[in-house]
Amino acid sequence: MKRTKIALALTFAFSSLFLTACHDDDDTPAAQQQTYVSESVYSKDIVDAAASIKVMTYNMQNVQGQTAQATAMVLFPKVTQPADGYRMVVWEHGTVGVGDSCAPSNNLIHPRFKILAESLLAAGYVIVAPDYEGLGTPGIHPYLNLSSAAKSALSAVQAAKDHYGKQLNGDWMSVGQSQGGHASLGTAEYANTDASYKGAVAGAPASSLGKIILEVAPAALANIEAQEIAANVPLAYRTSVDTYATLLAYAALTGVGIKAYEPRFNYQDIFQSRAKSLSEYAEGTTGDNGLCLDNENDASLSLIEKFKADIIQYLTDNPDQKVMDYPGLDSTVFATNETVQKFLVNNQPATKRIDKPVYVVQGTADTNVPYPITKALVENLQALGSPSVTLDPVIGASHTQAIVCRNQEVYSFIQANMPAKTNVTPDTSILDASSNPQCTGNF
Repeated sequence: MKRTKIALALTFAFSSLFLTACHDDDDTPAAQQQTYVSESVYSKDIVDAAASIKVMTYNMQNVQGQTAQATAMVLFPKVTQPADGYRMVVWEHGTVGVGDSCAPSNNLIHPRFKILAESLLAAGYVIVAPDYEGLGTPGIHPYLNLSSAAKSALSAVQAAKDHYGKQLNGDWMSVGQSQGGHASLGTAEYANTDASYKGAVAGAPASSLGKIILEVAPAALANIEAQEIAANVPLAYRTSVDTYATLLAYAALTGVGIKAYEPRFNYQDIFQSRAKSLSEYAEGTTGDNGLCLDNENDASLSLIEKFKADIIQYLTDNPDQKVMDYPGLDSTVFATNETVQKFLVNNQPATKRIDKPVYVVQGTADTNVPYPITKALVENLQALGSPSVTLDPVIGASHTQAIVCRNQEVYSFIQANMPAKTNVTPDTSILDASSNPQCTGNF
């Protein structure tokens, strides 16, 4: 009997070792591994209502189907924790670029985010702000990849729950602007059956990039340019020039993002010869060192500025030409390239019913994501049977203004669908950002 017990013990021990070895050799999906990895203190900036700001590293499944590390900022409020734990709001940021230096956790906190962050923290919410896959961590950031953005958010939420435990209630919502609006809708789609997920806010959500570039932009920019020429607006200050430069920058980032999972894709092919070398600034030499969309310290090191400067030079040398005559994108290749078309179809948000409440904020003067594009997106969500989708047009607001102008409404939407349960109301001056320069100025 004693020998039998020893034999059984040895059998179980060897079986355990064998299974462990097999597990180590297996490429286990991120969801089956520990999501939380580590955290460090964020010290580049402050948010007055935050008790702490950490940079959390976590595991997620990347676009190659492999486990990869990503980072997110985690902001805890000074407000006393509710008995059942803090609720979470995931902030999904707008376009910054694909280079690691562009990651929000490697920079000062953007003023647009800070306005909402102060409001939410003052009410007692915890904020989790993912950098997204490949931003601040090795690998190319898959820009505007709906699945990647959603998994960046879902894995960050799971990592926060794993690490902070009972400090968190478990309920959460997502909020995003531009690329982040696209990401927030993607998050809502992927979290649709998650009972702890309570809804989404999407500000000027990126969508229908192909339609904007090939159909909407040419007519809209021609109209704007005609008005600017009539008013003798200098080239450097024309909205038409700035907007087309921005759209070309988006296209370059999109091409690099496709390369993240299609390494053989040559994104330079979608540009005409004059713009090919400019598009390469998006990727840099490694995919981790590309130029950021904007650069407040040195505009010449901004991706938009690279395109803008060349557009201005072209129009200066060719005064009889218009902004859309600039040889940027190769429209024929862009419209027919199978890889590009597959990307545009697979990563269009709002193609599936979303059962959670959705609040969409859109400026009517937005030239990056025009109002009719977002209106059609909302109508499609409603036609799919989504029970609670609201479109809030912000009259006269530009691409980056709308969500700031509606800061109080965004806050109220979150409180209505996921009350903070802290019995604290932020000061009205914090909530109402309608007079803030980010809302009233030209940003």
